[in-house]
Amino acid sequence: MNKIFRFAGVMTAATLAIGMSVSAAVAEMITVTDLAGRVVEVPLDPTRVILGEGRQLYAISVIDREDPFKRIIGWRNDMMRADPDAYEKYTAKFPKGLDIPFFGTASSGEFSVEQAIKLEAELVIFPLGQYESTKELNLLEQLGKAGVATMFIDFRLRPTQNTMPSLALLGKVFNERDNADEFIDYYLKNMKQVFNVVDSIPLADRPLVFVDRAAGITAGECCKTFGSANFGRFVEEAGGVNWGSTRIAGFAGDVNQEAIFTTDPDVIVGTGANWGVLRKGTTAVLLGHNAIKSENDKQIAGLAARPGWPKLKAVQNKRFYSVYHQFYNSPFHFIAIQQLAKWFYPEQFKDVDPSANFKELHDKFMPIDYSGEFFAELK
Repeated sequence: MNKIFRFAGVMTAATLAIGMSVSAAVAEMITVTDLAGRVVEVPLDPTRVILGEGRQLYAISVIDREDPFKRIIGWRNDMMRADPDAYEKYTAKFPKGLDIPFFGTASSGEFSVEQAIKLEAELVIFPLGQYESTKELNLLEQLGKAGVATMFIDFRLRPTQNTMPSLALLGKVFNERDNADEFIDYYLKNMKQVFNVVDSIPLADRPLVFVDRAAGITAGECCKTFGSANFGRFVEEAGGVNWGSTRIAGFAGDVNQEAIFTTDPDVIVGTGANWGVLRKGTTAVLLGHNAIKSENDKQIAGLAARPGWPKLKAVQNKRFYSVYHQFYNSPFHFIAIQQLAKWFYPEQFKDVDPSANFKELHDKFMPIDYSGEFFAELK
């Protein structure tokens, strides 16, 4: 059974030194530049790694394809909570994942340096979004004094910019460059399928798209959206005009639904996942590896029927969709971009099948099988 280890208070340098990992002390070290721009020494081909975010396992899976848990000695519990379908899929195939201890998040001050040392960690991989908090809490310094290396990767803040360098970094450090390069080539090829078409579409011909972030996650609440980052950027890369780019400063923010009604966007795309663990009674579209189409047809119809929404042209024209939320934090987001482009320009992308491509991705690169539903459309 997993346990969550939380921050145990400020530790002295002497205490940290006593707990130094033996494996870290003897490992071959290499110098790399991480996604925070830090030039750091990390162990080559480490065998004892902690994931600062559980959903980093998506990326680890395309690097360590036979067994994504083979290096992992600790991870955060966000996959279990925010993407239980994937968590169940991974731990069903790799039951040892159930016994790997959970760590608290660095951004809330709950990451336990003491436990990382007890587990003889060689390397902690943090998401770039936790960079400032790890500095403020002196986590990087404490871990460094204990002989535990750290590095940052990013699939969330700037996914279209940072996915390839993040994968290349993982491939280099894990000594699996061939696997990383093969996936990067596949990623680039699939991204170009969209870019080569939408680049020629004039701005005046592009649809205005509202992204309803985590639509219906809490029943009765509306709404949040993305600025020009993440799914907002995905919309732009797919040839749409992102509603939030000129209205939301920063990554994401809250929206008064009256502003949506006033602008009446051409297309509305909600993000959805199985958030039943996080929110009891959620009205979200429960997309993921265990999703059932007939159930999600009802869920998306419910979102379209919220007070005032049936009058929107996106609902009336059946340009009201839902996409798997977890694409926003994985190297697989090009699948979402392909589906967005297909929704925006069905004729230009009639030969592109994002669901088939996602299955192919699983078959070629993933240790788990493809199953479930990752997109929904209002009927």
